[in-house]
Amino acid sequence: MKARLKRILGALGLALPAFRLREFCRALAQGRRPVESPDGFPIPPPKLIVLVTGSADTAWYTAGGRLAADSIYGILREAGVSPADFRSILDFGCGCGRVIRRWRSITPASLYGTDYNPQMVDWCRHNLPFAKFQSNTLEPRLNYADKQFEFAYALSVFTHMPDDLQKAWMNELRRVLLPGGYLLITTQGDEFLSRLDDTERDQYRRGHMVARYSEAAGTNLCSIYHPESYVREQLAENFTCILSRPRAAAGNGKQDMYLLRKPQ
Repeated sequence: MKARLKRILGALGLALPAFRLREFCRALAQGRRPVESPDGFPIPPPKLIVLVTGSADTAWYTAGGRLAADSIYGILREAGVSPADFRSILDFGCGCGRVIRRWRSITPASLYGTDYNPQMVDWCRHNLPFAKFQSNTLEPRLNYADKQFEFAYALSVFTHMPDDLQKAWMNELRRVLLPGGYLLITTQGDEFLSRLDDTERDQYRRGHMVARYSEAAGTNLCSIYHPESYVREQLAENFTCILSRPRAAAGNGKQDMYLLRKPQ
């Protein structure tokens, strides 16, 4: 019934307004319940949290951020890379800071965050003073210098943009990385096959990306599914894939994780 309703709303051009209404209602229902912040910095309001996590649960914002950060630390350690050695880190799609706030205690690196939503960037600027934040547009370009970062990560970002934007953004992230720098991305892989219909599942199994609601790019309504072969052969074609770990992104619904490296 839920999938059928979505198809009807989509055919009527009402999918995105209905999705936004659902987000608003979830934030309204949560209210402003106080949650203790383990790092001493404020917790964002529910209206921003729901845009990032799909839920207005402030406790999950904290726990999910911790799990996401732990997942990043884990794959870096597995690759023999120490976050303490980085001098500059970029959180691409930083949202309202649920992950970047975890870095300040484990690395002396300069921290930067950028996001498509200026409201979330504004909140980060006012509440997370240890990092520098800026807004980006849906179309790439970032206001950073060539070869500025040693490490960049994009958690559940390429899961919400269609193919033409994905490849352009991968090239832009490659531009701002140092030669030999690392990029970590997450995608919706085999864990999410049950969400696809028979036609989409067949498309996925033949190695093609599956896109839903591409017209809502940049929102959680737009949902993209990547087979591993597609990531390796097309999305990350200008990088070296150091590690891939299916279902390893614990703070992002068991998305697949890929640690990529820009060639020297």
